[in-house]
Amino acid sequence: MLGQGWTDAVALLAACLLAVIATPAGVSGAVLLLPFQVSVLGTPSPAVTPTNLLYNVIATPGAIYRYWRQGQTGGRLAASLIAGTVPGVIAGSVIRVELLPRQRTFDLVVAAVLIPLGIWLALTRPPRAGLPDPTPSAGGRLATPVVVTLAAIVGCIGGIYGIGGGSILSPILIGTGRRPAEVAPAALSSTFVTSVAGVITFLVLSSRQHAPVAPDWSTGIALGIGGLAGAYSGARIQAKLPELAIRRVLGVLVVIIGVRYLWSGLVT
Repeated sequence: MLGQGWTDAVALLAACLLAVIATPAGVSGAVLLLPFQVSVLGTPSPAVTPTNLLYNVIATPGAIYRYWRQGQTGGRLAASLIAGTVPGVIAGSVIRVELLPRQRTFDLVVAAVLIPLGIWLALTRPPRAGLPDPTPSAGGRLATPVVVTLAAIVGCIGGIYGIGGGSILSPILIGTGRRPAEVAPAALSSTFVTSVAGVITFLVLSSRQHAPVAPDWSTGIALGIGGLAGAYSGARIQAKLPELAIRRVLGVLVVIIGVRYLWSGLVT
């Protein structure tokens, strides 16, 4: 076990590196941090989930501010996503503590989240630079009640796993006709608010639990600072990197990690 100072330093550097790699692919990096926390940093379960959410709280405001400066706020879509993800993450947090405290069950849930996400990243192509955003068709867009319901489901997954849900919501929304320029800030805003709600929920739950339910503040803050710097750097160098190759590599990595958790859940 690393000392706390070394743990924080490793957490900061790892989060920065993951965010640099993941940001050009449209992923915050939180989806990869949970297995890193468990396997390398030794963050106990279920505290690893709120610690991952704390990472999102600290790491996402930089990107949100950048979009705001560019006049992109997500508008009504952001409000719809937040309306669904906030109650969803509260429900997911309760499920994580009350129904999924055992490592084997949690491993299977992690695999169920990571494997489909990794396959999507590995097999899909990003929008080509220089092309205008696709014009949404009237029949392709999801209605607002459907968006809220979808956001609630994704928020529940986020509360269980410790992710904001943007990496799941964004491809669905873009695939049904919404412009990436609208989806990106909306998904990030939802991720931030959802993660705040999740951290607060876990803090409330920790007051009546003997297990380590509250976030590991030192590790979470170190991860967040590293993620903030990495996301900013990744956004700046995005145009200079082969994004398709990044998505492929990241997708394969996510699938491998998911298969590892599936195997662990089945054999233990």
